[in-house]
Amino acid sequence: MGSVDEDQPLLEDGLLQDADSKLYTGDGSVDIKGEPVLKANTGNWRACPFILGTECCERLAYYGIATNLVTYLTNNLHQSNVAAARNVTTWAGTCYLTPLIGAILADARWGRYWTIAVFSTIYFIGMCTLTLSASVSAFKPAECVGSYCPAATPAQYGVFFLGLYMIALGTGGIKPCVSSFGADQFDDTDPKERVKKGSFFNWFYFSINIGALVSSSLIVWIQDNAGWGIGFGIPALFMGFAIASFLAGTPLYRFQKPGGSPVTRMCQVLVASFRKWNVKVPTDSTLLYEVPDKSAIEGSRKLEHSDELRTLDKAAVVSEAELKTGDFSNPWKICTVTQVEELKILIRMFPIWATGILFSAVYAQMSTMFVEQGMMMDTTVGSFTIPAASLSTFDVISVIFWVPVYDKFIVPIARRYTGQERGFSQLQRMGIGLFISILAMAVAAIVEIRRLQIARELGLTDEDVAVPLSILWQIPQYFLVGAAEIFTFIGQLEFFYEQSPDAMRSLCSALSLLTTSLGNYLSSLILTIVTYCTTRNGNLGWIPDNLNEGHLDYFFWLLAGLSTANLVVYTFCAKNYKQKKAA
Repeated sequence: MGSVDEDQPLLEDGLLQDADSKLYTGDGSVDIKGEPVLKANTGNWRACPFILGTECCERLAYYGIATNLVTYLTNNLHQSNVAAARNVTTWAGTCYLTPLIGAILADARWGRYWTIAVFSTIYFIGMCTLTLSASVSAFKPAECVGSYCPAATPAQYGVFFLGLYMIALGTGGIKPCVSSFGADQFDDTDPKERVKKGSFFNWFYFSINIGALVSSSLIVWIQDNAGWGIGFGIPALFMGFAIASFLAGTPLYRFQKPGGSPVTRMCQVLVASFRKWNVKVPTDSTLLYEVPDKSAIEGSRKLEHSDELRTLDKAAVVSEAELKTGDFSNPWKICTVTQVEELKILIRMFPIWATGILFSAVYAQMSTMFVEQGMMMDTTVGSFTIPAASLSTFDVISVIFWVPVYDKFIVPIARRYTGQERGFSQLQRMGIGLFISILAMAVAAIVEIRRLQIARELGLTDEDVAVPLSILWQIPQYFLVGAAEIFTFIGQLEFFYEQSPDAMRSLCSALSLLTTSLGNYLSSLILTIVTYCTTRNGNLGWIPDNLNEGHLDYFFWLLAGLSTANLVVYTFCAKNYKQKKAA
């Protein structure tokens, strides 16, 4: 045993190390130069205004194009309704598929910061190209003369669609990275910062809807009344602001190092476990291969071994040959426990992810069946006429209303009863949103029942005319969908960030975005099946061209029923879900 004098330097070293641990982040984040970052000077809420400003401007730019795109294609490029609708849906679907590209690049090579910076530049160039296509006379078709509208030339189409799909590519690098990059500004190992991270996701979604609100009102009005050149130019300008805002915050950001291709690592686990298919997994998990000290995956903390999916553990079994040679360098033959756990986590998250697809299908009704229902109602309020599609503004208003209410009132109240630092766990939050979505479909069905009842009473069943029921009766269903978003969509953002492996966070964010794309496809599939089944034997079906003759209420009840079944499945999956554990 050493003397007091000998022990004193050791004690001082320990105190210095403890002090350093409080000064620096504990989640492995670094500054722009790759050096450890001081908590006091970086990250936290001081860095978030730049990121939230970036997201608000980028979403304003995106919705400034997407909201009114079908109008430009039909009125200015002189496309048919079918061709325009097909082009819009194809482009929108692409915008939710390209995030997989950006996510893989971010996690594998570039990191989230550089991926956002590079793809934002591509996005901005696309916006400028689109603005030129609507401003320069050589890039747009001539005006219609009477009923004759000259078709756009291949060159004019080329310039327009080049800009449009550069935007689709650009958004693919921003969507999966910006929310995760914002969450990276809060240290997971600091309990106080971890609580703040939950609030960040709320305000992140709030900023999205602020941008959407400005686009769906002001930008659309400018496009329709002041011209498309300025109507596309203003969103392009805001995209420039987004880039400037993002770069301005660089000295304050915390960065997570990319850990190599997540797809490659998953394939390595599958190949290594297949190669050792006849090897027995030891009952003692400490005998499985893991590197000492920090994780072998750059930018990732070690993960604790779990007992599920033990077949995959074969990838981490040390064979006799490897034990003799001491060569563990080939990841296609042997993987670390952390690498195996990465794949296990993705597999465990899959059922939760899948239940989000039907919620997205319900969400898609705002731009489809809700609009068609509204078109068959009285759209006049005093001397004003309200376009049926503009009622989606109440969804945005609902989100803007509920975010501060949730963050400032619901969370503190819920925290007293649940003991959760964020009021509700991510799984509880998503479940509440799924339940509210059922209510939204039920309310839409009740409104439609009343609309059809009035149509029958006034003898309007056979006439394709609006029923004298105010469109404002649709506000509750839009408001409920907005409330459901606050719980489910934000819960998804939080869940896929928190539960994903450190080096796969961009990829998991991209997968959560993919539910939106698949939800739209599922909505179309359900609609196709319903139309086929209800129009057999010469029947008009639930959703005929004249909705007064149909039963759109049955369609809403069907979605409510499917959502109820989805909630039951979700509850079972959530109850049996095992949280990620760091080693």
